[in-house]
Amino acid sequence: QQQLVESGGGLVQPGGSLRLSCIGSGFTFKLYGFEWYRQAPGKEREFVVGNPHLGEPPNYTDSVKGRFTISRDQTKNTVYLQMNSLKPEDTAVYYCKVAALRLWGQGTQVTVSS
Repeated sequence: QQQLVESGGGLVQPGGSLRLSCIGSGFTFKLYGFEWYRQAPGKEREFVVGNPHLGEPPNYTDSVKGRFTISRDQTKNTVYLQMNSLKPEDTAVYYCKVAALRLWGQGTQVTVSS
């Protein structure tokens, strides 16, 4: 069974940091590119960062450039999203995705508030 499981969300103050994790299973992790999306309350899901095809450099949406970084650990079948200098407008449910498999995780909530 192919599966993605996100974790690492939580409540953080503006200016703080969080690192999200996405563990993949049921497929050959090292063959695929990953993406992160987010969905804020009342808004459509939006692309945050990713490289849908392995080997390509990641693309970042403008609002997170210089603050968010995607990385991966092949030995742990895990993709990370390091989020720094968080802002209230980063509040959303964050999802990881493997576009080539049309596979989504269940999401993890990030709330940025004082």
